[in-house]
Amino acid sequence: MEKDNLILIINDLRSKRDALSLAHEELKSNNDDWNKGIILLSLTGGLLESAKMKLNLTGAGWGLLPIMISSIIASMSSLIKFRKYPERMEVLIQGISLLTNTLNKCRNHKDIDDDILMDYNMALEKLETSVYPSVRKKYLKQSHKNLIEIMKQEKKYYDAIDYVNNRVECKEDSDTTSSEDLINYSNSPLQTKRTLPQTEGRLRQIDEEEGDEEEGL
Repeated sequence: MEKDNLILIINDLRSKRDALSLAHEELKSNNDDWNKGIILLSLTGGLLESAKMKLNLTGAGWGLLPIMISSIIASMSSLIKFRKYPERMEVLIQGISLLTNTLNKCRNHKDIDDDILMDYNMALEKLETSVYPSVRKKYLKQSHKNLIEIMKQEKKYYDAIDYVNNRVECKEDSDTTSSEDLINYSNSPLQTKRTLPQTEGRLRQIDEEEGDEEEGL
């Protein structure tokens, strides 16, 4: 598919960069699992040697067991070298770095130019030489799915922010209207007529109290 605008190029670079990251993640996980197995077997072999010396275990089985463990460790180490985990991870890291730099460059541009196209083509070439087509297909499919889920989640997040902001604005408008209505109501003629008898009654009460005080004097 031809990418004729910058947004398409950016999205394509994101998906391919994430695909290489997923491939690197699986390779690193496999490499770590093999190394953990080697460490565990090495500790087990050392523990058996210490127990054999402390307990004076001289049986043929106890003498053969450390040799078997050492052979398994050597086989696992050879398998790691045969599968070239470090070299393959280094190739993927270089591809991720190139794709990330090209992605940042595209984000800092507003239009497509010859420099962008050249970097984009170099990034695609690095991707295609980093992994086999079947592996690339597998991780691109997973990368596309992840990016779609991320975009959906971001849309829900920003929609929720807009909803909260609109609710707050509506509430503030409602509070302002209520205050204005209260002020207008307190200044209305009806309110004045209703409070007038109460004021006259209070004045009569004050006059009566003053008259009682004068009689007391």
